[in-house]
Amino acid sequence: MTVHLHWFLPTGGDGRTLVDRHAYASNSADLARPVKGVRPPDIEYLAQIAKAAEQLGFEAVLTPTGTWCEDAWLTTVALAQHTERLKFLVAFRPGVISPTLAAQMAATYQRITRGRLLLNVVTGGDSTEQRRFGDHLDHDRRYARTDEFLSVVRGVWSGRPYDFDGAHYQVEGGLTAVPPDPLPEIFFGGSSAAAGPVAARHADVYLTWGEPPEQVKEKIDRIRSLAEREGRTVRFGIRLHTISRDASAEAWSTAHRLLDDLDADTIAAAQTALGRSESVGQQRMLALHGGSRDRLEISPNLWAGVGLVRGGAGTALVGSHAEVADRIEEYHALGIEHFVLSGYPHLEEAYWFGEGVIPDLAARGLLPPVTAGGGSPLLVAGGR
Repeated sequence: MTVHLHWFLPTGGDGRTLVDRHAYASNSADLARPVKGVRPPDIEYLAQIAKAAEQLGFEAVLTPTGTWCEDAWLTTVALAQHTERLKFLVAFRPGVISPTLAAQMAATYQRITRGRLLLNVVTGGDSTEQRRFGDHLDHDRRYARTDEFLSVVRGVWSGRPYDFDGAHYQVEGGLTAVPPDPLPEIFFGGSSAAAGPVAARHADVYLTWGEPPEQVKEKIDRIRSLAEREGRTVRFGIRLHTISRDASAEAWSTAHRLLDDLDADTIAAAQTALGRSESVGQQRMLALHGGSRDRLEISPNLWAGVGLVRGGAGTALVGSHAEVADRIEEYHALGIEHFVLSGYPHLEEAYWFGEGVIPDLAARGLLPPVTAGGGSPLLVAGGR
């Protein structure tokens, strides 16, 4: 089993800092105030990242969803016109859109892009954020609704009229006249008890944030067991940041510089806001560092510094190219197939990883041989 590598599109802004304006902002008039060092997520800059990801050999790019980033559907379908092979892992919230409409949008997207859509279903763990979009369900009922939503989506993709009568959706004759071809793979995450059965019934790929290997193994074992009860097989992925350099000391120096940009007030504000999240996954991220700068290397080469101020994925693989490849190989041995990666700034870090780690993974047999533009093998001496 080879690995699948994916990168990230920072549609909320990018830069050389961990300060993430939407991770801890309050609902006030100053939210649009520019943050020092942030690159605006205009289409020209995002196209640079998408083209780099495609050239370097990443299979897809994850595009987030939420108040503080550009709409994922519209942004990625525009970027599809700037790329040829790159797939787009589009994150969206099922509670704010009709499942039949979502199925139709996915079918149209597949035809426009010639099959380059992947779907990342985000149930949502922040009630304040959900209410901005008119969603007032509590945490567990959101997962129950996602269960119904995905049942409808898969039902109407059959190409035949589909009826559904549930607690959250009632559909009569739901249909996509021309189903998507191929059907988009569904990526789904959630660490709570409510999330597990939904993943088991519907996910093609269960996606976890970057916890230490022993905790990741526990998740894999739990979801795999639930899926077996449903008569299904689920594959697994992990969401991580990366800081990879020619030498380990260079990588850790970069990590420490990112911390130097953070003052105590910034960290405290972020931790307070993130602590209000209903997401079990978010609480697990916070528990890895406890809001402290001390002992942030929570497992070999796994650094929790990102999570001091960033919501969601809060850990990074830090080290030499070989050390980062070692950690990927370790997670892969546990059953992780998809690696959804990112780094600050996303353009430069894509090159550090793509030119340093990807050839190493290929040499270990975890990737097909690295090629230049789809032609002859690309020979890389000494990393970057």
